[in-house]
Amino acid sequence: MTNEQIAKVCHEVNRAYCLSIGDESQLPWNDAPEWVKDSARAGVALHSADLSLGPEASHEAWMRHKLADGWVFGWEKNAERKEHPCLVPFDALPREQQAKDFIFQAVVHALLEPSK
Repeated sequence: MTNEQIAKVCHEVNRAYCLSIGDESQLPWNDAPEWVKDSARAGVALHSADLSLGPEASHEAWMRHKLADGWVFGWEKNAERKEHPCLVPFDALPREQQAKDFIFQAVVHALLEPSK
């Protein structure tokens, strides 16, 4: 699979997980904004480049990108105001939010070519 295909699968798995915990904010890949797709692509690139990275690395990279793009902590996710409740250290995330990073890493590893 290509990294783009893996990013799409990761996004859809994350969307399904979010729905299972009552979060309906994720759009299907084809309807998702480009910045959402870019985030998935960056996560795939991160884990593809270094298979030893743990789920914390996904969150830290995501958080650095969000902060550099002007996002700040907010109690509720609001893309217009660039506020997100997950802009905290990985250890401070609720377990259901940490699970997203574990799942993302697992999907990337499962879909990479065996030669990688």
